Amino acid sequence: MTPDTDLANPSAANIAHPRAIRSYVLRAGRTTIGQAKAFETLGPQFLLPYQDAPLDLAVCFGRQAPTVLEIGFGMGDATAKIAQTLPDINFLCCEVHQPGVGALLKHIGERGIANIRIVQHDAVQVLSHMLAPGQLAGIHIFFPDPWHKARHHKRRLIQPPLVAQLVTRLAPGGYLHCATDWQPYAQQILQVLSTETGLTNTATTADGFAPKPAYRPLTKFENRGIKLGHGVWDLVFLRAEHKDRATH
Repeated sequence: MTPDTDLANPSAANIAHPRAIRSYVLRAGRTTIGQAKAFETLGPQFLLPYQDAPLDLAVCFGRQAPTVLEIGFGMGDATAKIAQTLPDINFLCCEVHQPGVGALLKHIGERGIANIRIVQHDAVQVLSHMLAPGQLAGIHIFFPDPWHKARHHKRRLIQPPLVAQLVTRLAPGGYLHCATDWQPYAQQILQVLSTETGLTNTATTADGFAPKPAYRPLTKFENRGIKLGHGVWDLVFLRAEHKDRATH
């Protein structure tokens, strides 16, 4: 898929979507020598194989800590920076793009990052089979493909069935943080999240959008867009503490 910036390439949900819609679109790209070496040397420690049973996150990360799921990370630079900024958080990161996975592994090696694990698989299947209800402290979905054309809007990742499932994987009080630089998509995401009864908007402004959390870094693409007068919209919602949602 082609994201609206190069920050992320999230796997798109296929829950309750037409069968023709795939859960992701692989981008073209070549794995560099450095990325291939990172796969060889760091893959055994930081790559988790897909499985049809919930993960024991304490075993995967070698510690007990809150875990944040990131759906799509592109070439991984922002993910690496966030993990460095929040060393007490575990980051479980899903991406299907081979060069992107290799690039994040390379960042991990170069920056000495220990709190990332990667699943190179469709995030929807990871969500459904590898995560137990209430297991996550947070979920990041940054710059998903906006599918600009109206006839393609149904392919967008942020749709009510997926959001409903995301809520089940969040612990009470856990957060869902989305960001996009495409305003029409921002408005749709706001509408979808606002209608999910298991979520509460943290925004205090009338437009419903949140200020950029300090942990999300500005990328070079975002800085370039800001200089051109383009906007970026962050949405941060919490799972209601009292909501007793079915776990499926």
